[in-house]
Amino acid sequence: MTDPLHTELLEIAQEAARRAGALLRDGRPADLAVAATKSSPIDVVTEMDIAAEKLITTLIADRRPDDGFLGEEGASGDGTSGVRWVIDPLDGTVNYLYGLPTWAVSIAAEQDGETVAGVVEIPMRGESYHAVRGGGAWATGAWEGTRALACRPAPPLDQALVSTGFNYVTEVRTRQAEVAARLVPLLRDIRRGGSAAVDLCDVAAGRLDGYYERGLHPWDLAAGDLIAREAGALTGGRPGERPSHDLTIAATPGVFEPLQRLLEDFGAWR
Repeated sequence: MTDPLHTELLEIAQEAARRAGALLRDGRPADLAVAATKSSPIDVVTEMDIAAEKLITTLIADRRPDDGFLGEEGASGDGTSGVRWVIDPLDGTVNYLYGLPTWAVSIAAEQDGETVAGVVEIPMRGESYHAVRGGGAWATGAWEGTRALACRPAPPLDQALVSTGFNYVTEVRTRQAEVAARLVPLLRDIRRGGSAAVDLCDVAAGRLDGYYERGLHPWDLAAGDLIAREAGALTGGRPGERPSHDLTIAATPGVFEPLQRLLEDFGAWR
């Protein structure tokens, strides 16, 4: 039976993600202004990104004032309840800036350090993904009703479709391209979507056999990682480690281990 607290956290996350997604979709100005820069000129933070995080944190704080926050755009605080919200108000910022549809709102709730609920809202697809720990992964979209998610049956590695992402820092991105160049002859193909949260949900939905990326932050992967695991995917980082900034991998069983082994051999964490 699902913990009532976890259900409450999921419902709050769903409402916050839905409202933030609508704000971002409907409020995107034609002359989208850049509010700030991060680690390089390529990595932009928009005014809408900041507004979406404020909407999310305000809604959650009104409902649960004792909870903590960790957000990409600066929301931070430990809280006193044992619950912390991990928020990426706009995952896929560059896609959003250019008018590409692959971007998402990602909200996860942690209890005592473990992710217990997660929501990824993908407004331009009209899709919403969610999971509670131990309760499976689910999605709504163009189809009728709520659909249970399950990752694909494992193909041979040379028939696996895998997605990845590239860092904003030129030196890191160059190294990632070298790893991808070694990997692609061993797979069916590699995709580059531009949103970690969406890629993780696509693994959960059976649209990808696997996904990997170096350089992710907790807010990039918290919700999507839970959704992928609840759909039956395996997730991790380097051998024996959890997903981390060094390396994040999610894949259907049977693809995960050989993919992880290749990424370790190729030094994908460097």
